[in-house]
Amino acid sequence: MENMIQADGLVKIYKTKETEVLALQGLDLTVEKGELTALIGNSGSGKTTFLNMIGGLDRPSAGKLFVDGRNLFTMSAHDLVLYKRDTVGFVWQNNARNLLPHLTVLENIMFPMQLANSRHKRDRALELLDRVGLSARKKSKMNMLSGGEQQRVAIAIALANSPKLLLADEPTGNVDQKTANTIFDIFTELNKDGQTILIVTHDTALSKKVRRVVAIRDGKISSERILRESYADRLKEANIDWRLEDTQDEYAILDKAGRVQIPKEILKGMNITGNKVRIEQADGKVIISKPAEK
Repeated sequence: MENMIQADGLVKIYKTKETEVLALQGLDLTVEKGELTALIGNSGSGKTTFLNMIGGLDRPSAGKLFVDGRNLFTMSAHDLVLYKRDTVGFVWQNNARNLLPHLTVLENIMFPMQLANSRHKRDRALELLDRVGLSARKKSKMNMLSGGEQQRVAIAIALANSPKLLLADEPTGNVDQKTANTIFDIFTELNKDGQTILIVTHDTALSKKVRRVVAIRDGKISSERILRESYADRLKEANIDWRLEDTQDEYAILDKAGRVQIPKEILKGMNITGNKVRIEQADGKVIISKPAEK
């Protein structure tokens, strides 16, 4: 498979007069074309910073980032505008960033196609409306729609210019669980047709349905969770409580220097409070333990 996203050693430092904040600390990540990947992490972990970089909205302090084989950080300002118009589509948690309230649903979806001088705008917009299940609301203004309907319109707008990569920042953050399930079903159907999608989410139920979940902690990739095959064909089963089910296998991630992050809850459970541990190899396993007490 070809890579859609290739991030190598991304570092981002935000500076103020008083301090510096290290948002990314050498992040490495590869996402293949056709993948549906979720990105999770606590507030301040760096996930939104990373998403903004992929979207062409921010630049790193150091590192490399390629999307669809193109180096984002050597693009000219003009090329970056074209990249944001044609290569990536963005769905925000606050869908007001996608929607124009004075236009109808159909006109909202056609608007980004006008910027790209696309042909057959109306046919394409009607196709996308059908895709998100809102054909009957094409003449409605935004204030006539529910929050979930507005988010589905926002997805259609993000898809208007047939982006190679769809980015979604907390797309189910402001809707109820039933609507969240509908939105996730739209993403999975798009992915089945080959759409590459990267979702940032705090939604436990949604993240447990995704085949690949990447966790960011302290500005680096800390672990990945892979959906178990036994759940892969059960995504639409209504009787599963996805928040409680153990649907994925979790793996720690080695960075290019051979470092691995140990979750704080594990260190706490081992009563390790300092910065030293014992590491041993035995029977093909790496054993981490408390240092011997003096």
